[in-house]
Amino acid sequence: MNFGNRTVIVTGGTGALGRAVVAALLAAGARCRLSWLDEAEAEAFPDRDRVTLVGPCRLTEEADVARLYAGVEDLWASVHIAGGFAMSPLEDTGKDGLMEMLNTNLVSCHLCCRAAVRALRGEGRIVNVSARPGLEPRQGAGMSAYAASKAAVIALTQALAAELAPRSILVNAVVPSIIDTPANRTAMPGADHDAWPKPDQIAATIAFLASPDNKVTTGGAIPVYGRS
Repeated sequence: MNFGNRTVIVTGGTGALGRAVVAALLAAGARCRLSWLDEAEAEAFPDRDRVTLVGPCRLTEEADVARLYAGVEDLWASVHIAGGFAMSPLEDTGKDGLMEMLNTNLVSCHLCCRAAVRALRGEGRIVNVSARPGLEPRQGAGMSAYAASKAAVIALTQALAAELAPRSILVNAVVPSIIDTPANRTAMPGADHDAWPKPDQIAATIAFLASPDNKVTTGGAIPVYGRS
């Protein structure tokens, strides 16, 4: 893949998956502009001198999203990794809990897609990140609000793909299962960690979908489950 100095915005770029995605994009010649919310993550980002960091950005706020995309005249792709997770049975999940998941996952994705569409001057790419319970809701037992919010990301992706096809803007979602990160290993010490997809493996799929090499794939909800 060759991004040829194209500019790519990555939300959640300072997290575990985000760092892997940005590394893949930089290796392919992209210019990267990242949002951050956690200052410690931003300070620890390994390629600070090679990217533009914008934050703190609350991506549920239109003003913060506008600041992230402001002044970008050569946007090629926008990759939306930022989101959140909550495990909660439905009987214990009130409106606040539901809205937290919808805001963190769907609203942030919607606002960033909107800003990207406005910033793209011609052909381009958008890649969203859903999750396995969003594609396979029966996997969402005990986390129904999260599953619903990630299913909505897939619906948004596919509707937007059809809307933007005449403009040659390809829109896809990747759908990870549990990602092999230190935090997830700590949370699930007895799981088969070797079966989980690795951040760099998922990043390779995201980078392809965001790249000029992707000529025809749009509206996809692409499972990246590893062997899990």
